[in-house]
Amino acid sequence: MTLDKKPTPDQIKRVPKALLHDHLDGGLRPQTIIDLAHEIGYTKLPFYEAEALGRWYFEACSSGSLERYLETFDHTIAVMQTREATIRIAREAALDLARDGVVYAEIRGAPELFTRNGMTLDQVIEATTEGYRLGMTDAKAEGHFIRVEQILCALRQNDLSDEVARKVVQFRDKHVVGFDIAGPEDGYPAKNYLSAFDYLRAENAHFTIHAGEAYGPASIWQAIQICGAERLGHGVRIIDDIDFTGGTAKLGPLASYVRDRRIPLELCPTSNLQTGAAKDYASHPIGILEKLRFRVTINTDNRLMSRTSMSNEMQKVTEAFDWSFLDLQRLTVNALKSAFIPFEERLEIIEKIVKPAYLKISAE
Repeated sequence: MTLDKKPTPDQIKRVPKALLHDHLDGGLRPQTIIDLAHEIGYTKLPFYEAEALGRWYFEACSSGSLERYLETFDHTIAVMQTREATIRIAREAALDLARDGVVYAEIRGAPELFTRNGMTLDQVIEATTEGYRLGMTDAKAEGHFIRVEQILCALRQNDLSDEVARKVVQFRDKHVVGFDIAGPEDGYPAKNYLSAFDYLRAENAHFTIHAGEAYGPASIWQAIQICGAERLGHGVRIIDDIDFTGGTAKLGPLASYVRDRRIPLELCPTSNLQTGAAKDYASHPIGILEKLRFRVTINTDNRLMSRTSMSNEMQKVTEAFDWSFLDLQRLTVNALKSAFIPFEERLEIIEKIVKPAYLKISAE
């Protein structure tokens, strides 16, 4: 069976990919940051040459501190305060992902961050949608297919979760598919925003929650059992509820629940290494979690900060765990099964795009 083979880097680049966890303000091209900074007279960038700026982002985000990691967003947010800039950044994000073989992406952003110069939340959401539309058109012109949808984030440290949740429902038929709560976990437990989650559930709206990245199983339990999360943003610390001392993995009650309920884990290997959730790819929990058949997905988180792509993430874990085409296809199908679009639309991408392409490329 050709799917049992280990793919080459070129083949990994060409296989279809599905991405559930990617932040718009963490995926800018370095040159775009520089261009926009010049346009608005922003003088605080550490470098004004694209290669140097890209390298600075990666190094600054590799300190092992989630708090320091989040600080690097100050520059990207500063240049994203106009409709034109938002459209450009969203357009480039869709095209960059399509060129990397991504056929389905849910890109998340916190619209509250981009209202400093007068844009309303509605205007930010509409500009982002327009950018994705243009990017999908650009991709099609280059011979690539991609579908991009939005997840709206609220930030833990602010007080707009209820309003952002309402925007998810307002725009859900206009390419907004879900809600997320992001930002620092320390001091801002997900249960603080329960009114937003209750509203979303009452409206039959989808949501994921950043949990189990900086904090352990308790934050995952709270996200699922108190708040009702459908997916876990990261969720890597579920590994802390698995006992390996006896030679075989013994799942604790929470880990068993997550696996048995097929709750998707939006794992982001390179980002997790940078923030200290794992020390290297070979020891990243994604390997054992996939082997134990959790619903594992692989994601980029912030392509700028991690100097990464979906191809790079797949290549790193393939090298670390000797994965085959079949393993990568399983992760891709996991992501599509977990997407916030209707079931029949997920199935169409799996059956008409993903599976045929994997068979074709693996047979080469």
